[in-house]
Amino acid sequence: MSTFITDLKNNLNGENIKIVFPEGTDTRILTAAAEHLKNSYVHPIVIGDADELQKIAADKNIDIEGLEIINPKTSELSGSLAEEFCEVRQGKVTLEQAEDIVQNINYFGTMLVHTGYADGMVSGAMHSTPDTVRPALQIIKTKDGVSKTSGIFFMRRGDELYVMGDCAINPTLTAEELSEVAVETAKTTQSFGITPRVALLSFSSKGSAKTEEAEKVRLATEYAQDKLPDTLIDGELQFDAAFVPGVAEKKSPKSPLEGNANVFIFPSLEAGNIGYKIAQRLGGFEAYGPILQGLNKPVNDLSRGTTTEEVYNLALFTATQVMANRHDS
Repeated sequence: MSTFITDLKNNLNGENIKIVFPEGTDTRILTAAAEHLKNSYVHPIVIGDADELQKIAADKNIDIEGLEIINPKTSELSGSLAEEFCEVRQGKVTLEQAEDIVQNINYFGTMLVHTGYADGMVSGAMHSTPDTVRPALQIIKTKDGVSKTSGIFFMRRGDELYVMGDCAINPTLTAEELSEVAVETAKTTQSFGITPRVALLSFSSKGSAKTEEAEKVRLATEYAQDKLPDTLIDGELQFDAAFVPGVAEKKSPKSPLEGNANVFIFPSLEAGNIGYKIAQRLGGFEAYGPILQGLNKPVNDLSRGTTTEEVYNLALFTATQVMANRHDS
C-alpha cells in the first residue's frame, strides 16, 4: 500500500465518515464496503435488499455482519426523501413522480447525502457517468462561484504523485471555465496536503503557436492567476516545458514553475482522458479517481471496469473531501 493511501487513512482514523454505496449487489462494492466495516476510516452504508445482499455475501464468502443496509422499497426514509426531492426540484416534479424517482438507487443515495444522513457517495461500478453525476447536479449542485463540476485523477508511481484534470466530465470548456477547473483542482490538491504547482497545458508554450486554442489556455491562465494569486500557476505550456526543467529553460525561461509542475490542466476532455490513460498504461502510474470537484458535497464516480481496491480507495478520497469541506465551512 502506498504511503499516500496510508496518510489518507491516518488523517481519517476515528472520523467514521458515512459514505453511501448505492450499488450493493456488485461484489466489488460489497467487498470494499465490508473492508471498510473493519476499521474506523469510513462508515459504509449500502443500498439494496438485505436478504439479497446476504445471499451474495454468503456465495462470495464476504463478511457483512453489522453492515448498514438500506432498501429504498421498505425504508421509512423514502417518504421524507421524496418530499425533500420535490422541494429541491422546485415544482418540476409532483410528489408521486418524486416517490418513483427516489427508488432509483443513485437518486436515493444522493438524497441521503443531501439530507445529511450520509456524508458522501461512491457509485458508477454498474452505471454510466451521467447516471451517477446527473442526480448530484440536480440535488447537491455546484458550489457558489462554480459553474461546472470536473473530474481529476491523482496519479502515483512510487514516490511520484501528480494531479490531472479535467479527465472525466466536460468535453469542451471556455477560457473562463478552464480557469475554474484549474482553480478547483488547485484547491482540491491543497486539501489533500499537497502544495499545488499548476500548469495549464497546450501544444504551444508561451505564444509559440498563434491559434484560438492556445489563446484560450493563455487567457484561462490569467483568469486562474487572478483568482488564486498566492498559488503557483502558469501556462500556456507544452507538457515537457511544464515538467522537464531543462526543457523549461529553453521553451519558457521565465516560467515560475521552472519545469516542476505537479498539477496538469488539460485544454479539453479529449486530451485529458487520453493523457491520464497513457500515463497509467504506458507510464505505470496508478490512477486514483475520477475525483469529482466543485459540488457542495462529494459524490464520486467509479469506472465500470473498477476493481475492489479502487472502490475502497475512492471511498477514502471521498471521505477526505468531506473533511476538507468541514474545514472550509
